[in-house]
Amino acid sequence: MNIIVLGLNHRTAPVELRELLAIPDSRMGEALNRLRSYPGVKEAMFLGTCNRVEVYAVVEKGEQGFRKLEDFLVAIHFSLSSEDLLPHLYRYSDEEAIAHLFRVSASLDSMVVGEPQILGQVKDAYELALTHRSSGVMLNKVVKKAISVGKSVRTNTRIGEYAVSVSYAAVELAKKVFSNLKEQVVLLVGAGEMGKLAAQHLVNHGVKEVLLTTRNHHRALALAERFQGHAVPYDQLRSTLPKADIVICATGAPHFVISKDDIEGAVHQRRNRPIFLIDITVPRNIDPAVKDVDNAFVFDIDDLNAHVGQNQEERLKEAATAEKIVKGEVECMVAWVRGLEATPTIVALRKKAEDIKNIELEKTFSRLGELSEKDRIAIEGLASAIVNKLLHGPLVTLKAEAQSQNGFAFIEAARRFFELRERELHSLDVQLQESEAGDETSEESLSQKDPL
Repeated sequence: MNIIVLGLNHRTAPVELRELLAIPDSRMGEALNRLRSYPGVKEAMFLGTCNRVEVYAVVEKGEQGFRKLEDFLVAIHFSLSSEDLLPHLYRYSDEEAIAHLFRVSASLDSMVVGEPQILGQVKDAYELALTHRSSGVMLNKVVKKAISVGKSVRTNTRIGEYAVSVSYAAVELAKKVFSNLKEQVVLLVGAGEMGKLAAQHLVNHGVKEVLLTTRNHHRALALAERFQGHAVPYDQLRSTLPKADIVICATGAPHFVISKDDIEGAVHQRRNRPIFLIDITVPRNIDPAVKDVDNAFVFDIDDLNAHVGQNQEERLKEAATAEKIVKGEVECMVAWVRGLEATPTIVALRKKAEDIKNIELEKTFSRLGELSEKDRIAIEGLASAIVNKLLHGPLVTLKAEAQSQNGFAFIEAARRFFELRERELHSLDVQLQESEAGDETSEESLSQKDPL
């Protein structure tokens, strides 16, 4: 068995192509069932986000499996052809596939390193695979470990603590001015997209109140409803400034909207309580001279970008630590997968030895005639001891070497040396997978509700 991944992401394909490969949750059962119907595809999971589309699968033969996954992706949308899709795809198998999934879960492969959403998206994809019974022993183990690795990275590094968007950087800077954002009033001037995002982040941090003003009062009323705030007529901007602890300016005006005199007057009425101003516009809407006003803290787009740049560097430092965590967990998981490959061979070898022993015992007992129960037990014990001693060394070696780089060669050699037939191995493999899948499903029913 091989674990493989075939996919594309924001680095390899444009958004127009990624959009064509989106599968809604309502159709996921149908899609996973179709994927599992391809010959040689034993387990499958589909991970689709705005930045990536990936299919994870356990297949009998790697190269054949990749071709089946390619067929599946091409079939998702009627307008797609192999020529459109194949140049944008990447493929990983076995150790590389496991490492890729672990890095994805740890947000090391994201457009924004350290973003938190991907871990939940991996968990959602896995739960859909469980719901539609398209995962099995191998995917259950690997994906569960990937989710655990993602949690570990977020717990043991600070990869998600540094703001790397301009809008969120504004919030981070506001926290340095005000120890408690829940006591602050925000004034949003204009309706620029980054300004609205910054306001939304502040709302998410529980600010006390949001005031909004634009030249179009109807738009201000709509924004007020969105942020559960209050619309202020634009001609009352200057009289409203003293009420605001945080001012976000995001208008489309080609000139200064807020002057140094406006802020001096506001600070005076605030009795020198600090006021924090964020100018997310080009050209700027807040007079740079405001920086000379005591207790007025103003940041423009360059200040915010500089802060983002510093934070990106910090995230990359944390990412190096995260990569070490991922590497160690990948090594453990690869060893488990290789050990799993040896299990059917070990079980088949024991069964064959037991069958030979039992046949030979029957022949011996028939030749010896009447024997006491004590003698029969002694002979059976002798035969069992010989079988166990002969198998002990090979089985210990096989278990150990199965987890090495050359593990498959040792497994194949054991099958040939002991003439273990493919049919017997496949039958045992199915039995073992069904047995372990039952254990995994039972465990999952308890763990699915665990928070990320």
